[in-house]
Amino acid sequence: MFETVRQAMAWVHTGFGLVLGYVLMVVFFFGTLSVFDREIDRWAVPETRFAVQPMPSFDRVLAPVYQRLRPDPADLERVARRVAGELPDAASLPLVSLFAYTTHRDPVLLVGAEFGVPNAPLNPADDHLHVHGRAQVDPRSGTFLPDNRLQMGTDFFYPMHYSLHTSPAIIGYWVVGLAAMSMLAALVTGLVIHRRLLRELFTFRPHKRSQRSTLDLHNLTGVVALPFHFFFALTGLLIFAAIYLPVHDSLLRPLDRQHDVLEAARTGLPHEPAGVPAPLASVDAMVAQAQARWAQRGIPGEVGFLTIEHVGDRNGYVSVFRAGSDRVALVGEGIHFSASTGEILYEDPAPSAVHAVSEFLTGLHLQHFRHWLLRWLYVLGGLVGCVCIATGFIFFTEKRKRQWVHQAPRSLRWVDALAVTAVTGMVLAVLGMLVANRLLPAELPARAAWEERAFWCTWLCALLHAYVRSAALLRGAVSPAWREQCIGIAALAVLAVTLNWVTTGDHLWHTVTTGYWPVAGVDASLLAVAVIAFTAAVRLYGRGAEATSTAVEPVEMSRG
Repeated sequence: MFETVRQAMAWVHTGFGLVLGYVLMVVFFFGTLSVFDREIDRWAVPETRFAVQPMPSFDRVLAPVYQRLRPDPADLERVARRVAGELPDAASLPLVSLFAYTTHRDPVLLVGAEFGVPNAPLNPADDHLHVHGRAQVDPRSGTFLPDNRLQMGTDFFYPMHYSLHTSPAIIGYWVVGLAAMSMLAALVTGLVIHRRLLRELFTFRPHKRSQRSTLDLHNLTGVVALPFHFFFALTGLLIFAAIYLPVHDSLLRPLDRQHDVLEAARTGLPHEPAGVPAPLASVDAMVAQAQARWAQRGIPGEVGFLTIEHVGDRNGYVSVFRAGSDRVALVGEGIHFSASTGEILYEDPAPSAVHAVSEFLTGLHLQHFRHWLLRWLYVLGGLVGCVCIATGFIFFTEKRKRQWVHQAPRSLRWVDALAVTAVTGMVLAVLGMLVANRLLPAELPARAAWEERAFWCTWLCALLHAYVRSAALLRGAVSPAWREQCIGIAALAVLAVTLNWVTTGDHLWHTVTTGYWPVAGVDASLLAVAVIAFTAAVRLYGRGAEATSTAVEPVEMSRG
């Protein structure tokens, strides 16, 4: 079939890139946005635009919060279908466990809890009948933030990066995993195809015809960001390995449960409640003791994560984890206390060499660190990956335009339309979501759902527009959809910045002079996107005129 290994690798490279390139484009783009997901949250939810706060007092602020926290209605409905009889009133369900989480980039506090269900399960093997509740809290006062707000960065862009917002989410996990594996294959085959990597690293001819310059840019971005792409594809697969190979929850489930019991006995952290009520000692005193122990070890810091297991039980325990944002590795230095007495039960030891490598790789991928320059390098790497994939789409279409225009015109139009939708259309969808965020009434019920609908509707409109305008390909011209959607990007980006100013008063000059960089950074980035998109539209107009002058004769659609 193939005369040389290089030809075979070229076929694999093109096949994987074309089939799963659309998924990879989504993964790269939304992964790039997720680097500053919490900053995007501040822009999208003006009520959270205040200074970052440390973990508040549990005794004075958080304890009353958990008394007001209620189970999620959708979770209650799901559990109700799995138990015998009717569930008790939500307000009467007992707290089983709870948590509070914050980071160095979060002014708001995320709190959550598990509530016990007294009903017997319909399936005796169903051993997890808890219902969950969570809320965003103002740590200064303990008040709940409105539940109709969408934390756009953390609750939409970030999950899109690894789950594609599929239902059930497991489908998205597998699709993204398959795309990551295909990316590794594309990287390896790309190395075989492009044997003169050093030459291609310094070869970019922007003034050559479109096909040549596009290939140069594709090769250049692929070579420059090769280590970045390889690392993130590999670590992403490693992080989700338990989902792709769930032996601990299937073949080895009995051993997994036994391990939990043995681990509880080893650490002194009870695996099951005792069934004997007991009061909760001062959690603030435990936090102060944990911070003193960290200071003694030369790692002073704030609390990032706090949990209480077996709430109100004699076997209850409190776990206090340090916010490890001062290092790349995802570590917490947890200290665990008896909930009723406040004495230390267990202190997490230093990790083993294998565990330390795992923590470093996980932390490098998930980016919980404080290093801002490294974060911007992540953004640069992600954008370079997007450019690499986008130029691959364009080169594929341009190379086959004259062939497909006679053999499969409809296929040509759809390939180009999907490429436009995956590149410029996706940016339009994000901007449409941001504009909707500023236009929708603050008290609109299910406001978050309407913002999501704005995203999907804008993306669908971009697809329809790209297909309709792709008719120009049959004349050998460049689809004007690229240029027109770039103009749309520039217009929506400026509109989003303007609406933020009008609706909140936080114009760019104000946020810069007051030092509120999360909102200032988003606005400045949007304006930069507008400039880049408008410049691209001007360049594409010139390319379109050039292509039109050398266009082939039109063909009938019936030949597709």
